Amino acid sequence: MNNRKLMSVYRPLVCLLRQATAARVCRTVTTWSPVAAAFNARVHRRLDLFHHNVGLFGVPELSSVGGFEVVQDRALQETQQLVQKACHCPPGVQTVEIFDKLSDSLCRVADMLKNEKHLFEIELTCDIINGSTVNQLNASLRVVELFMFDFEISGIHLDKKKRKEAVNLNVKLLDLSNQFLMSCHMPNRIEKRALPEHIHQHFTKDGNYIQIGGLNADAPDDLVREVAYKVFLYPNENVMHILEELLSCRDKLARLVGYESYAHRALKGTMNVRNRQFCKLTNNLRIKPGLNLPLGVIRAERFNIEPSLYSPYFSLGACMEGLNGLFTQLYGVSLLAEQPSVGEVWSEDVRKLAVVHETEGLLGYIYCDFFYRPDKPHQDCHFTIRGGRQLEDGQYQLPIVVLMLNLPHPTQSAPTLLSPGMMENLFHEMGHAMHSMLGRTRYQHVTGTRCVTDFAEVPSILMEYFATDYRVISQFARHYQTGQPLPQSMVARLCESKKVCGAADTQLQVFYAIMDQVYHGKPQNRSTTDIMIDMQKKYYGLPYVTNTAWQLRFSHLVGYGAKYYSYLMSRAVASMVWKQCFYKDPLNRFCLFFYRRKMLNERLCALRMLQKRPSIEDFVNALVSDLDPDFETFIMDSEG
Repeated sequence: MNNRKLMSVYRPLVCLLRQATAARVCRTVTTWSPVAAAFNARVHRRLDLFHHNVGLFGVPELSSVGGFEVVQDRALQETQQLVQKACHCPPGVQTVEIFDKLSDSLCRVADMLKNEKHLFEIELTCDIINGSTVNQLNASLRVVELFMFDFEISGIHLDKKKRKEAVNLNVKLLDLSNQFLMSCHMPNRIEKRALPEHIHQHFTKDGNYIQIGGLNADAPDDLVREVAYKVFLYPNENVMHILEELLSCRDKLARLVGYESYAHRALKGTMNVRNRQFCKLTNNLRIKPGLNLPLGVIRAERFNIEPSLYSPYFSLGACMEGLNGLFTQLYGVSLLAEQPSVGEVWSEDVRKLAVVHETEGLLGYIYCDFFYRPDKPHQDCHFTIRGGRQLEDGQYQLPIVVLMLNLPHPTQSAPTLLSPGMMENLFHEMGHAMHSMLGRTRYQHVTGTRCVTDFAEVPSILMEYFATDYRVISQFARHYQTGQPLPQSMVARLCESKKVCGAADTQLQVFYAIMDQVYHGKPQNRSTTDIMIDMQKKYYGLPYVTNTAWQLRFSHLVGYGAKYYSYLMSRAVASMVWKQCFYKDPLNRFCLFFYRRKMLNERLCALRMLQKRPSIEDFVNALVSDLDPDFETFIMDSEG
């Protein structure tokens, strides 16, 4: 079914949603919009005795466990055929398209089978790339560069013996990465009798034990936070060994393929960042005036935000309605809640959203796995199931993504209520999802969050600015029982609380980035904990807590290995874009149209959006400017 036919199906729903959005200011709690109602309602078990099982994500083969092998075998056959086709294809854009199709075939299986450890070693014995021909299209050239880079860092240029060694190291790294990721989110246990009884209610009970699966950072009780910190971060020797093996394997692989360290290998694939530039960025932030803890503490005392006072205004449905209204005004995009077919989702709690543009039609699907389950990783994340790409017949392969959160379930008396931090994180993750939906690139190898790492977090961090802007919050924050809007003074305090301890938060990110670089630099004859203690003393203002090992919970060491600095880079770029384009009017649709065309669809698009190539000083100044303490007048006016 093409997009024109799809629009004929979705247009009536979009019109109804438009009417609901326009009327949201005068509605009561009994008239939630369809998308809000879908997320505020409790899920009831459905008996589907007469419906056909369509398979996970609508893939028929995935209606049973055995179907995974069928999908894998089919992908392997297809990739072998594509390799042969590439070897006999004349140099040109068609070769790039074949490689992208090959990448798509592998990714569609790998993204669904994260636990499968298959590495395809492709030996190319023919000259398949001719720069003078491919140069005709910049997009094609970029994809060629990425493919060649991926091949080189995987050891394709080595002799047969060393290439086999590189493959073995990559297989081992996949195993170690999976083990570490699983370990990062496993809860720790402590006997009930070791803790004061009045704090038991804040944790999960397990017989005579208490399970602690996070830091409980939003808990108002400082004892709860202290216990969670010390228990959750308590060292585990087995996980320590896994991490050190992971870092050692990465170093061996980097040296095998010709790099000084894994950090040097990782930085080669970024936006022209070099080790010395990274050092300059972090050191400039470290010594910048104003980045000190006492100011943050003073702000915290005056602008303290009690989550329990705000959460009734941030029901999950209200927040999703706010996102839907924001996307409608900015992009002309609506979120339509759909009933999943039998077998399409892996849990009854998963909601399915169709993302529909007012003129372009259906853009893709978002599966929202938002609620806590015991067997679920305690990590909020976004991942791609199928990337978007241009097909040979002129149609566009619709992207499919999953958003995974760990929110509390709704109760009989109330929907899921979010703290301000949860609300902001929801906006952040939806920023990733919309990047995948709106960034309709020609090639799936560079679609959505598969862009250059330095840019991957910009769309999601930009959404955080919308989430903490009073003009945006005022549009959707409503009490789940009375429908009353969040009082203006509370809106003002919430928006400005973004700057509470902002300097400390920025310095923490600097510490994370430096820690990541040191771990992936030249090997050191000391434990990861000893290294962490030393770096924390040099680059972070708070002292190390004895018998804790923060690094064993830092899952980003796997996904961002040696590139966590990109979070600071992305935050700086998002800050520049916000101030240049949206600070005066966050609902400026023209700027968002330009943002989508220039930033979400093109490489190094930030340069076009900002109309300059930012220097290290520009990045530092952008980050520091977000900590501007001169906001007293706004607060006083709101209280008046």
